[in-house]
Amino acid sequence: MKIKDILTEIERLAPLPLQESFDNAGVQVGDAEREATGALICLDVTEAVADEAVAKGCNLIVSHHPLAFKPFKSLTGRTYVERCLIKACRHDLVIYAAHTNLDNAYGGVNYRLAELAGLRQVRTLSPQKDALLKLAVFVPEARAEAVRSALFDAGAGHVGNYDACSFNLTGEGTFRAGEGARPFCGETGKLHREREVRIETILPAFRKNAVTRALLAVHPYEEPAFDFYPLSNTWNTAGSGVIGELPESEHVRHFLSRIRTLLKADGLRHSDYPGTSVRRIAVCGGSGAFLIPEAMAAGADAFITGEAKYNDFYDVEDRMLLVVAGHYETEICTKDIFFDVISKRFPTFAVQISNTDSNPVKYL
Repeated sequence: MKIKDILTEIERLAPLPLQESFDNAGVQVGDAEREATGALICLDVTEAVADEAVAKGCNLIVSHHPLAFKPFKSLTGRTYVERCLIKACRHDLVIYAAHTNLDNAYGGVNYRLAELAGLRQVRTLSPQKDALLKLAVFVPEARAEAVRSALFDAGAGHVGNYDACSFNLTGEGTFRAGEGARPFCGETGKLHREREVRIETILPAFRKNAVTRALLAVHPYEEPAFDFYPLSNTWNTAGSGVIGELPESEHVRHFLSRIRTLLKADGLRHSDYPGTSVRRIAVCGGSGAFLIPEAMAAGADAFITGEAKYNDFYDVEDRMLLVVAGHYETEICTKDIFFDVISKRFPTFAVQISNTDSNPVKYL
C-alpha cells in the first residue's frame, strides 16, 4: 500500500478544496508514492513527534495543523519548522496536514466536538456559499441508470444525509448525424428521434472535472449534451462551526464543569451570563471567535471555541455564554478522527496516535 492511498481516504472525508484560502493543507514534505510503513497521528508536528515517528518505524505523519504554514526562503534549521522539515527529508518521512478542510467538512472537527458534547440535530453554523453546481444531462433511456451510477460514484447527488439524489424527466430528443459522425443510434444524414432522460443532480463545484470525466466515460453518445449551472444555494453540509441541541436544558455551572472535564482543559474562560441554564449550543474548534455573530443570530445559548479576544467577552453581552476552552483542547479530537478513518479502511495497517504532548500553552 502506498502513502497516497491513505491520504486519499482522509480526503474522502475532508477534500482539500474545502480548505480556506489562507491555509496550506495537504502534503507538506515527502513522496506520497512511496510504500507506507506506518502512520503516526498528531495535532502538531514537532521535532519530538518526528523522532517518535522514526523510532516507531512510521514514514507518514498525519497532523491537523500544517507544518509549512508560512512561506520561507531558506532551509537552514533556524526554526523548529525548518528543523522538522530537514529531519523529514533525512529520514524519508512524508508529513501531511488536514486543517481547515477538516474543520469545514461534514463529520470533521466540529461535528466530532458536537458528538462529544452530546448535541443532537447538529447542523453547520455558517454554510459555504456559491460552492454548488447543478448538472443536467440528456441520456438514452436504456443507458440512464449507468450514467446516474457513474455520476454518483464521482461525487454527485449528495444532499445532506442523502445520496444518489437526482431528478429524471423523460422526453424526446432529436438530432441528425453529419458526414464523418459515428452515431450511437440513428443513421447518418437522417433526422432521428430518441426517447431520452434528462437527469438533473447536484455536486460541489470542485467535483466538476471528476464528474465530467465520469460522464464522458459512460455516456453512449459521441457528442453528449450536458450543462452545468451555478447555484446560489448554501452548502449546508460544509462550512464553519456547528450548532445543535442538548437533550434537555443543563445548568450553566454543570455545563461548564462537564465541558472542562470532557476536553481535559486545565481551565475555562467564559463570559458572564444572566441565565441559569443552556440548551442550544454552537461549537467551533480552534480560532472560532469570528463566528460569534452567527452563533448569536442562530439563537445559541452558549458558544464553545478555542480562542477569543478580550472584547469578544463584551460583545456577547448578556445574550450568549461564551466558553473559551483552548485551541489545543478543542482540536485534540482530530487525532481520533484520523485514526478512525485510516483504521476503518486499512484495519491491518500500523497506525498509531502520537504520545507527544505538543500543546505550546502551559498553565501555572
